[in-house]
Amino acid sequence: MVSAGDFRNGLTVEIEGIVYQIIEFQHVKPGKGAAFVRTKLKDIKNGGVVEKTFRPTEKYPQAHIDRNDMQYLYNDGDLYYFMNTETYDQIAMSKDDIGDTLTFVKENEMVKMLSHKGQVFAIEPPLFVELVVTDTEPGFKGDTATGASKPAVVETGATVYVPLFVEQGDTISIDTRTGEYMKRV
Repeated sequence: MVSAGDFRNGLTVEIEGIVYQIIEFQHVKPGKGAAFVRTKLKDIKNGGVVEKTFRPTEKYPQAHIDRNDMQYLYNDGDLYYFMNTETYDQIAMSKDDIGDTLTFVKENEMVKMLSHKGQVFAIEPPLFVELVVTDTEPGFKGDTATGASKPAVVETGATVYVPLFVEQGDTISIDTRTGEYMKRV
């Protein structure tokens, strides 16, 4: 059990049967009246964000989130298949459950499956991936304006904006959290 006075960013707690992650918290001590804790909570199952206030003495059970390494195997229509590399157990997840988290993930790459009490609720791709540019327009000689970029399609089918010097066939590094080009490899 965690008291509201001990809340910290990133902590996961179960409140009224729903698992929340604390995004932001603030201890408030008004000049008149009792102190309280103002929080911004994210529902880990559906991603919704709510704001709640608590008395510092209120206690809630801490929710344990399991993070398992799984290998993304392939997708077959609306199902995506993952395998635990230690036990060789396979899990199939629907396109609705995945969302756009696998935009920059190739087949056979490792991802983290986040679950609570055996129910998988999210997938974390690697922070950075290296992908080959399959289609982009050529840069023009002398077109060296600072900060200029052009769209490029990578091998997973996603579109990334890259600097003008990047050409088709180049391998680039991408930040999967923002979808931004990092560097040419």
